[in-house]
Amino acid sequence: MTPRSEEHSSTIRSLQIDSAAALGRHAKVVSDVYIDFPADENSAPDLAILREDARREGKRYSFADVLLIPEVVSTSSARTTTTARRSTAGTASPSTWSWTPVALPDGRTCTLDLDELPLPDEGGTR
Repeated sequence: MTPRSEEHSSTIRSLQIDSAAALGRHAKVVSDVYIDFPADENSAPDLAILREDARREGKRYSFADVLLIPEVVSTSSARTTTTARRSTAGTASPSTWSWTPVALPDGRTCTLDLDELPLPDEGGTR
């Protein structure tokens, strides 16, 4: 496993809590669990929200079960990732993030409180 920072871990935990608050404590929210995608069979996202009826095939879920994968980027890749996202998604900036409601394909809405996420430790590498 690749070591992560305390902020990375706290961010994932915060997103899990927000997801449970928005979708119910029994919502299928997984972390570091394999999901089979057509182009990548070894993907284990930091966090994934799955359909309520999702079932593992062995130790993996199917990409068809995925409702949302919030991306948690490391400090070292944040500048590159943010630049790439802005070029494809418009000019969203962190100052506009606050509470982010996300409509899920199953009709539910997941609201994530991005203002409460931990800031990276400037001395850390990840």
